[in-house]
Amino acid sequence: MRYPIAIEPASDSTAYGVTIPDLPGCFSAGDTLDEALDNAEQAALLWIDAALDAGQVIPKPSSIEAIRNDAAYADWLFGLVTVDPAQLDDTIERVNITLPRRVLHRLDTKAKEAGETRSGYIARLAIG
Repeated sequence: MRYPIAIEPASDSTAYGVTIPDLPGCFSAGDTLDEALDNAEQAALLWIDAALDAGQVIPKPSSIEAIRNDAAYADWLFGLVTVDPAQLDDTIERVNITLPRRVLHRLDTKAKEAGETRSGYIARLAIG
């Protein structure tokens, strides 16, 4: 997916500011334009990941023309950030891992204390 972004030019005292209008409240910044673009890509990925965790619908990207014509972004630069859908894939996949028995026992104990399955507990630890 490619989302249009609006980039507020840097000044002597401020960094480049980046907003992703299709993702409300998603913004980033960077001291250089390249850094601002990299940070905006990461911000978009984190925003979408959090929205998925909250059960929200992810907005479809609008056209870059739509934000270029928005008066709120007069004198701003425009670009696109890419969000790789594979990084957001929630397809369940069975995996085989190898752990010492004592570690597996500790894992199962912790999962039970948390009221979770082994898989759910591992997934929560990896995400959180």
